[in-house]
Amino acid sequence: MLEKVAVLALPPVAVFELGVLCELFGYDRTDEGLPAYEFSVCSVGGRPVRTHAGFSLTPSHDLSPAEDADLVAVVPDDGDQDPDPEVLEVLRRAHARGAWVMSVCTGAFALGAAGLLDGRRCTTHWRHTDRLAARYPTAKVDPDVLYVADGNILTSAGTAAAVDCGLHLIRQEQGSAVATQIARRMVMPPHRDGGQAQFIETPLKPIQCETLQPVLAAVMASLDRPHSVETMAAQAHMAPRTFARRFRAETGATPHDWLTNQRVLLARRLLEESELGVDTIAVRCGFGTAATLRHHFGHRLGTTPQAYRSTFKTRAA
Repeated sequence: MLEKVAVLALPPVAVFELGVLCELFGYDRTDEGLPAYEFSVCSVGGRPVRTHAGFSLTPSHDLSPAEDADLVAVVPDDGDQDPDPEVLEVLRRAHARGAWVMSVCTGAFALGAAGLLDGRRCTTHWRHTDRLAARYPTAKVDPDVLYVADGNILTSAGTAAAVDCGLHLIRQEQGSAVATQIARRMVMPPHRDGGQAQFIETPLKPIQCETLQPVLAAVMASLDRPHSVETMAAQAHMAPRTFARRFRAETGATPHDWLTNQRVLLARRLLEESELGVDTIAVRCGFGTAATLRHHFGHRLGTTPQAYRSTFKTRAA
């Protein structure tokens, strides 16, 4: 049962993310037939906490409300230093007694420092996923999702993904009707699945590598044409097996995976910047058919070309 929520404010507090948790759990909406939450913003000793926006806030509680909260949420900190040992112990105890533990954006670093991400799927803002994975190598960091629920541990990506994660938890605990009504009150879509991609801004450009750069550049300039390991190996004057090994060594990907990724990136750009139909874009990118484009788009981004375009299409002035 989700009744008591404690938010751990770690410096420097990201104001928007704190506001998301306040909006989700800190308002009394009982006059609308919605459940009320006992909501507390906490800090070590109840001391003032600086924010990233240049001002400080003074929580009304120390960490004690987190000891019996149904949800303990961590507002983002800078992730460069481990939180106070008191915070880590509170997080460990919350997890051990079966409470929900949720991080927003870089709050995942606090969960990692507490050992709660060991062996678990998790995420954070795409700008910080590599750093999270390097710092906590046993964590299974997924850079391509909005949020992850692994047992009673919830981790969400940057900013608005915290809304989706919080609504997911409310939906799990109190049903879709409650989550939908809160979303409507917040003027938000009622549901974005956690598996939907974080739309990482990835420029369409060749990977800089030692010996295969001319081949990559030639393929990038002709994505609409058929390409295979054999044709690319021929351009590099290598046997296909030798080429595949060298390609992985220099780019970190297989030729097929790299080629598909470049085609998806080109499709994203054309969906954003052009009026071309999906069938034409599929041909321009080398997928051949719209069905193939939709397959790869869904596999890599968790959405459809049409939905992506409606979200990110650049509108002419």
